[in-house]
Amino acid sequence: MAKVYIYVVARDFGFAPNPFHGVCTLATCKPVIRRTAQVGDWVIGMGGSKLKAVGRCIFAMQVTDALTFDEYWAAPEYRAKQPVRNGSRKTIVGDNIYHHTAAAHNWHQEDSHHSQPDGAPDPSNIQHDTQTDRVLISDHFLYFGKAAPLVPEEVLRDIGFHNRVGHRVYPLADARPLLSWLNEAFGSKVNHVLGDPFQFTQSSARYSKRVDRII
Repeated sequence: MAKVYIYVVARDFGFAPNPFHGVCTLATCKPVIRRTAQVGDWVIGMGGSKLKAVGRCIFAMQVTDALTFDEYWAAPEYRAKQPVRNGSRKTIVGDNIYHHTAAAHNWHQEDSHHSQPDGAPDPSNIQHDTQTDRVLISDHFLYFGKAAPLVPEEVLRDIGFHNRVGHRVYPLADARPLLSWLNEAFGSKVNHVLGDPFQFTQSSARYSKRVDRII
């Protein structure tokens, strides 16, 4: 039976998830969700107080594939997800950042949103992200960003959702009111980026897990 993972999005740069280039990917952060979610499951990100978006749906993706970091890095179809820090905002927030090199067994971290300010690898982010060697991929998604719609109170009440730290896992049947509402209201917009990420204008910023803030 499929499951639905729902969590509160603390930061929305277009990096995690990354909805660009026709595919929505979750390649960093949320190691437990990336480890346990299976093809057919849904991952839904709700807005939190930090984004002043409580009760709003930022994205919803149905997992259609999962790859290791090395597979993700090597796949030609995901090359556009590799970060280019002097490129456009979409390329600056590329999430295809981890892979092994022939010369070393350790993880190589590309210069990215999860690197240190000078572009050097950030050990705290590497440790956190790579504890799960798995990238979730969706070619069936809705990404709203700062156009995130307010979910009706009765829908949130029906599924028993409350804004809180961590994620919740629902059997598909229990989350059906939310999925049905999304489909009825936005089913014609599947696989579209309907709004820029909340923090897209800060795309060049870096995040440190060690201090849990943007640096």
